[in-house]
Amino acid sequence: MTGATETSPWPKALTPDFSALGSGAPLSREMACRLLRSDDEILPHLLGAARAAKERFKPGVITYSRKVFIPLTNLCRDYCGYCIFRRDPGDPGARTLSPEEVLELARQGEKLGCREALFSLGDKPELLFGEMRDTLRRLGYKSTLHYLEAMCELVLQETALLPHPNPGLMSTGWILRLSAVSPSMGLMLETTNAGLLRSGAAHDNAPDKLPAKRLRTIEAAGKQGVPFTTGLLIGIGETIEDRVDTLLAIRDLHDRYGHIQEIIVINDWGGVSPLTPDFINPEKPWPHLEQLRLRTEAKGFKLEQRLPVYPEFLPRILDRPGLLADRVRASADSQGYARRAA
Repeated sequence: MTGATETSPWPKALTPDFSALGSGAPLSREMACRLLRSDDEILPHLLGAARAAKERFKPGVITYSRKVFIPLTNLCRDYCGYCIFRRDPGDPGARTLSPEEVLELARQGEKLGCREALFSLGDKPELLFGEMRDTLRRLGYKSTLHYLEAMCELVLQETALLPHPNPGLMSTGWILRLSAVSPSMGLMLETTNAGLLRSGAAHDNAPDKLPAKRLRTIEAAGKQGVPFTTGLLIGIGETIEDRVDTLLAIRDLHDRYGHIQEIIVINDWGGVSPLTPDFINPEKPWPHLEQLRLRTEAKGFKLEQRLPVYPEFLPRILDRPGLLADRVRASADSQGYARRAA
């Protein structure tokens, strides 16, 4: 391998063949851990291989989703040590949006060319807070998931936006219900290290972050063929090995079910809103869309606006009759990206 020297930390037998890394051949756990520890000598070769892999699967294009962020409720029964989104009832900024507020946000986003309505919310807050049960009762719903389903349907019926919910843990039944009103959905796996639920760790007092439960939800979505977004978190107390194990768990699920549409690395800017802040990561504001285009083109790529469901997953949605398929068909161009306004 070019670049390997006498002082390289890589034993010759374990020096990676970077020409093969872009071929799609699966990495072993040991090699993945070594790559994540790459030094200044190895890193340029690794980045080159990553670029080659990106060009093999998505040549010449970087995508993004123009979205409106709809924080349906920031009440949550989980207490994650890093989260600045969640609130308890009575905390400053604690709120649950009304249907009128949801629709107003969606319509404002529609006017600005958005195609995605990203629903973010706490995980089953009614199981912990009587105040949330009272709110749901007043709105006429049995649970937060029932309310989410209704709001996805409202946005789908009243606007050209496509819902993409991130509701936390879901049963197979709820995945099926939400898939009728949204073309894709998501749940961050975050980590496969259950040790992060120990006292004082990042997921202490966060029962919904048990890795086995999150893996079950992602697998259930796979069994139903639902296009799914997931990923890992960095800097929550995990090790290099934890990061690799998390990525390999996602890879294994995709190998079985073929439904993982997005782990944001290299070929996609993610969701970018011209209207709302990123309520999950407000310290990292989204770039202006024109700046995004200029930065992308400066590197030799074309910026394409996509839908919340990726082009290669569109047939899964279009094959099902109904309003959702009609909305997706009207929103997609001939290549499966977002149709440009006339």
